Amino acid sequence: MTGVRRLSAADFDDHVPGLADLFVDAVASGASLGFPAPFEHDAASRWWREQESAVVAGERVVFVSCGAGRVDGTVSLSFERMPNARHRGGVGKLMVHRDARGRGLGRTLLATAEQAAAAAGVTLLLLDTESGSAAEHLYRSAGWTCYGEVPGYAADATGTALRRCSFYYKPL
Repeated sequence: MTGVRRLSAADFDDHVPGLADLFVDAVASGASLGFPAPFEHDAASRWWREQESAVVAGERVVFVSCGAGRVDGTVSLSFERMPNARHRGGVGKLMVHRDARGRGLGRTLLATAEQAAAAAGVTLLLLDTESGSAAEHLYRSAGWTCYGEVPGYAADATGTALRRCSFYYKPL
């Protein structure tokens, strides 16, 4: 692991293949990220390419950690565009490659997003995750507060069962 860095708009495109590989790995290992398995590399690449305009516009910031010739982890920070919500941001697509888990990378990525949000003047962050997941444990242990849970919110990684989703916030 070489550390976490923010992708510039200029080097975002070069990282799309590695981000897509990571996305496919995360879904294949059971992460609830909006897509059921099997999740094809082309679909993952397409999803990341659809984010490029937001990255260029500064509405989404993507952080990566690279090592062992691949993207080991990522997290995205999105900024609200509405004038009455510019104090608020969202954390999403926090992923760690299955071979890099258990070493604190998820916590480092989350802290990086939180620090970047605070530096940008954001005072409140929001996120959602599958209830009972390993990610939920991470968020709780990192000081996030659950403000609600919705049953049957999203399909699981296999696409066969509906799962509860927990919603979190963290003041910065």
